[in-house]
Amino acid sequence: MIDCSTLVHRPRAKQPFHAIAKPIGPICNLDCRYCFYLGKKRQFPQTSVWRMKADALEMFIRQYIESQPSDVPTVTFAWQGGEPTLLGVDFFRQAVELQRRFARAGLGIENALQTNGTLLDEEWGRFLAVNHFLVGLSVDGPRELHDRYRLDNRGRPTFDAVMRGLEVLKKHRVEFNTLTVLHEANAQHPDEMYDFLTDAGSKFLQFIPLVMKDENDAVHPYSVRPADYGSFLNRTIDLWLKREHVGKVFVQDFDVTLSSVMGFPSPLCTRAETCGCAVVVEHNGDIYSCDHYVFPENLIGAVQDDAMATSLDGDRQTRFGADKRDALPRYCRECSYRRLCNGGCPKDRIAIAPHGESGLNYLCEGFKMFFAHSLPVFEKMGRCLNAGGTADQWQNVEAVEERRRWDMQADFRSQLALRGRAQRAQIGRNAPCPCGSGLKHKKCCGR
Repeated sequence: MIDCSTLVHRPRAKQPFHAIAKPIGPICNLDCRYCFYLGKKRQFPQTSVWRMKADALEMFIRQYIESQPSDVPTVTFAWQGGEPTLLGVDFFRQAVELQRRFARAGLGIENALQTNGTLLDEEWGRFLAVNHFLVGLSVDGPRELHDRYRLDNRGRPTFDAVMRGLEVLKKHRVEFNTLTVLHEANAQHPDEMYDFLTDAGSKFLQFIPLVMKDENDAVHPYSVRPADYGSFLNRTIDLWLKREHVGKVFVQDFDVTLSSVMGFPSPLCTRAETCGCAVVVEHNGDIYSCDHYVFPENLIGAVQDDAMATSLDGDRQTRFGADKRDALPRYCRECSYRRLCNGGCPKDRIAIAPHGESGLNYLCEGFKMFFAHSLPVFEKMGRCLNAGGTADQWQNVEAVEERRRWDMQADFRSQLALRGRAQRAQIGRNAPCPCGSGLKHKKCCGR
C-alpha cells in the first residue's frame, strides 16, 4: 500500500470541485437497456477484478479532501457505478474510516450513494443510517414504466426488488431522493409518474432526460422526445403547485431554475455556463473530465500520481470546461433563455439550429416550452424570497413585498426615534434649545 503520510504540501485546486467515484467501474447486476456506462468495460480490456484497490481508495480520499480550497466547509463524496452496493458494506466502512482519518478539524464530510436499490438489506440500512448517507434511488416510475427498460442481467423485471430496497431505506430512516430517467415511454405519463414518486415517499425528485444515439449515430428511439420533455415538466410543475407541494417536495429542475432566476450560479452542471469542475475517478484511480466523457481522450490524470488538483487546473480540463460556453451556436447566444440553460449539457448538443449551425441542444424545444410556462411562477417566487417571504407565498407576492416595505419603514421610523431620544438625552432640559428659538429645550423641540 502507498504510504500516504509521506505526501506533503499537496496543491489545492483553484476552486471547489466535485468528484464522482466509480469504485466498481461499470459492473452492475442490472442490464438497463439505455445504460451508457455498461459499455465502458471495453475501455479496460485488461481488467479482471473490478474493485477499487485499497491504495487507490486511500489516495483518492486523501487527495479529494486535501486538494479542495482551504475555505471549503464540507466535502461530499458521491459513490456510483455500475452498482456500488456490489462492493459490500465493508468497502464503505473502510471509506468512512479513511475520511475520518484525513479530514481536517472542522471540515464536514458527507456521503451520497447512487444505487438501483435491489441489493439493499438490513445491514445496508443500518450502515447507511448510522453514517448519514444520502441515497439516490434509481426508479423510473410505477411497475409497467419502470420495467420497460430497467431489467436485470437475465432480462427479468426489477420493480419489486427496488421497492423492497426503498422499504429498507424508510425503515431505517435513511434520507433518500429518487432519480428517474425520462425516456420515450414514461415521459408521456407525467401525472402517473409524479403521483407515484410522491406517494412512495420521495420528497426530492430528479428527472434525467434520456438522449442517446444508436449504432448509426442517429437519435435512439428510446430517447425522450423534446416536446414530450417540455410537456412533462410543464405538467409536473402544474401538479406541484396544485398539490400545494411548494416547500414540501423539491424537484431539481425547479430548484435550479429558481436559483438562476434569482441571479445565482446554476447548482447543476448541465445548466451552468461552463463545466469541468465535476470529474470522475474510475475504479483504477484514473481521473476523467466528466461522467459522460470517460473516454481515452478525456483522461486527465490518476490519483496514484498525486494529481487531482493539478488535473483539475490543467490546460486540458480548463479548455474542456470553457468549451461549453465558447462553442455555443449563435442561436443560443441570442436566446432570451440562455441564462437559464446555457445550452444544456454538451453531450446533448447534437441538433442543428434553424439557420443551419451545428451544436444546438437536442432538448432545446423542451427547454423553451418549460421556461415559457414556468418563468412567471419562478419570478414571483424569487420576488417573495427577496422580500423575506417563502416561495409558497408566490401567489401573494405583492402583499409580501408591501409588508416588507412597511417593515422597512417601521424600522426606519424606529431608528429615527432612537436617534432623537439619544440627541435629546445629550441636551439638558433647561438648556437653550439648539434650534435658536431662545426657549429652553424642554419648552421647545424637547417637548
